Amino acid sequence: MEKIRTPFYLYDMELLAESVSEMVRLSAQYGISAHYAVKANAEDRILRYIASKGLGADCVSGNEVLTALASGFPPEKIVFAGVGKTDEEIETAVGNGIFSMNCESLPEIEVIDGIAGRMGKKAGIMVRINPNIDAHTHKYITTGLEENKFGVSEHEFDALIELLGRCRWIDFKGLHFHIGSQILDVHDVFSLECRRACEIVSYFEERGLKVENIDLGGGLGIDYHDPDGHPVPDFGLWVRTIAEGMGKCGDRRISIEPGRSLVGQCGSLITRVLYVKHGVDKTFLITDAGMNDLIRPALYGAYHKVENISAEARNVKEYKKYDVVGPVCESSDVWGEGRELPETERGDLLAIRSAGAYGQVMASRYNLRTLAGTYYMDELN
Repeated sequence: MEKIRTPFYLYDMELLAESVSEMVRLSAQYGISAHYAVKANAEDRILRYIASKGLGADCVSGNEVLTALASGFPPEKIVFAGVGKTDEEIETAVGNGIFSMNCESLPEIEVIDGIAGRMGKKAGIMVRINPNIDAHTHKYITTGLEENKFGVSEHEFDALIELLGRCRWIDFKGLHFHIGSQILDVHDVFSLECRRACEIVSYFEERGLKVENIDLGGGLGIDYHDPDGHPVPDFGLWVRTIAEGMGKCGDRRISIEPGRSLVGQCGSLITRVLYVKHGVDKTFLITDAGMNDLIRPALYGAYHKVENISAEARNVKEYKKYDVVGPVCESSDVWGEGRELPETERGDLLAIRSAGAYGQVMASRYNLRTLAGTYYMDELN
């Protein structure tokens, strides 16, 4: 690993297999379908592995739909969400016969009906509903409140029912809910989501709209502070909570969308220390990986554990505090302040942990920097 050009992403396929296996087991046990959220990580090998285990795909762009199909996900297991689907993306979804588009507004439903009519092919849709639930997470990744760009809110329910009654080329599949990401208050938040979903289903069915499928989205969080202590999230608590909550809602097909929770812990960003800079009160470790490689800390103030791989191999015992920063010309390009690490030297390799989700997939070439490479642990042995 010392000889590989840094920075690069390193994936542990054994850990991914363990996470996927647990999700598949629970899905079968409780009769709840799972669609992997492709936006979390779209690496080819990872997608093909997840598809091979029978999970579906949750996509948020036309290119994600095409990538999911090319990776082996069958059309009937693909759903397509997103507030801004273009006409071309809608044509892609309808033309490939995917299970549903998760519609986020009444105007979108009207557009899909018109495009499907021109194509002479019915379009399966689910309607995303805002249940007005606070997921107790970061404001940028909370999506289930009443007033935001996602989904249909309560004041539009009657207009939605009337519109669906008029649409000739729409095949209404059911309702979709998603309330946010990195949710750690699992039992309380998802119990509330289930309770609210059942209330909303009852409202629609009392007015003649049959709801056969309910997609409860994703959002299960991971442990960024102790990735080795909790490498596989508590999928059991999540799935049991949903099964118990939706058991009160009658006989319906239930699905969920794990993304971060499946792939987050299996990836690390490996970077090399370029310089050890001594300030008046601080010592800085300047790395060759920057916010263009992993934007979460700069974008959300997100925490990622940083480990010195080289110092651990040298069995360094003395620890010091460092501000770990990247090379990009932005003050927010910081991996962590005041991090206690083994005494570090120029050339040491650092691992930025829990980077398997929303890491490589969000990378850019800002500052015209070269994109980080991709490697798998089983290829390095």
